[in-house]
Amino acid sequence: MPINISRININAPQKKVWDLLTKPEYVKQWQFGSDLETSWEPGSPIFFTSEWQGKTFKQWGKVLEVKPCERLIYNLFAPGPGLEDVPENYFMMTYLLYAENGQTHLEIIQEDNRPNARQEPVQGEENPVLQALKGLAEKI
Repeated sequence: MPINISRININAPQKKVWDLLTKPEYVKQWQFGSDLETSWEPGSPIFFTSEWQGKTFKQWGKVLEVKPCERLIYNLFAPGPGLEDVPENYFMMTYLLYAENGQTHLEIIQEDNRPNARQEPVQGEENPVLQALKGLAEKI
């Protein structure tokens, strides 16, 4: 199973980065305009909805673990051609935050069991989503 990792250091406190990861009004700003719906209670549903080229895209899953300002884990299903909504077609997202040299170090781990999932090299500053998150955190 491919496990893809992204890492970035952000010049902002953990609480601010946590808020950007969990509050819908911020998620929309760094995650391609996605609308987030969840209570962040373990076991509760999570939904992401976005628009691209006039089409609506939805992903859904379940919140698995929440340790404020440190760890967030959820799974998601992203519909695709011939892809059934069954547990083996969900991928898991883990966000780990910790303080390091006056910054917040963020590591995002995607465990992807879906057919055609690819292993990619570790990503960092070059990732546009991470750039948007970092830029927002350091600006507000």
